[in-house]
Amino acid sequence: MLTSKEQLRYSRQIMLKQIGEEGQLSLQNAKVMIVGMGGLGNPVSLYLATAGVGNLFIADGDSVDITNLQRQILFTESDIDKNKADTAAEKLQEHNSDTSIEVIDEMLDGELCDYYFPTMDLVIDCSDNIQTRYLVNKHCVEHKVPLIVGAATGFDGQQLVVDPRNAESACYHCLFPESKKPPENNCQTVGIVGPVLSIVAGMQSLQAIKLLTGNMIHINQLNLFDGLSNKWQQFKMKKQESCKVCGHSA
Repeated sequence: MLTSKEQLRYSRQIMLKQIGEEGQLSLQNAKVMIVGMGGLGNPVSLYLATAGVGNLFIADGDSVDITNLQRQILFTESDIDKNKADTAAEKLQEHNSDTSIEVIDEMLDGELCDYYFPTMDLVIDCSDNIQTRYLVNKHCVEHKVPLIVGAATGFDGQQLVVDPRNAESACYHCLFPESKKPPENNCQTVGIVGPVLSIVAGMQSLQAIKLLTGNMIHINQLNLFDGLSNKWQQFKMKKQESCKVCGHSA
């Protein structure tokens, strides 16, 4: 049961029939890993910590740079050169001291994925490079852990839910098959408008809360955001049987 303090703190969520006290308890008991504590990981971790997700695992081996401050909203000038995951954990604990936060202050590799993912209820990919997305997607599929992917460059963003527990779910590799020459577009090469990251991160956080509280989420749907026109578009996907990660040929 929730304590009287918790009932008061999360009262605006609990009053929603789609969440209620049972949903709040599900959030409290959940284990969620956030990969990347940059422009997406900052707001995602903040939304989930304040929503009452009880166990957050945050992974990033990078350090805060002055160029990050334009969009990575947890960090300040005094955090420059500090590890992102360590620094974010300190800030998040100030927002919610009841949330347990484990820091992985290095870049994820296959060994770390195999160690952590089987214990997770959800993984949220907030990384800024496609190789990490391939890695995280592969290991989520292998361990049948739901995955929420987000990405953004310029004025554009994208978001996708992969649920390997559902045999019909397409994965990230179905959408973007791995090539010998991966795309080079990222915020370092083409730039990024900070609020676009917050919009995509908000969608990732919303999907996470819905999934963890047993509300319906849509798989096989790519959500694209155009910040210049302020429009979302949804595109249907299909599991690729030839996919080397999740298809029959895997």
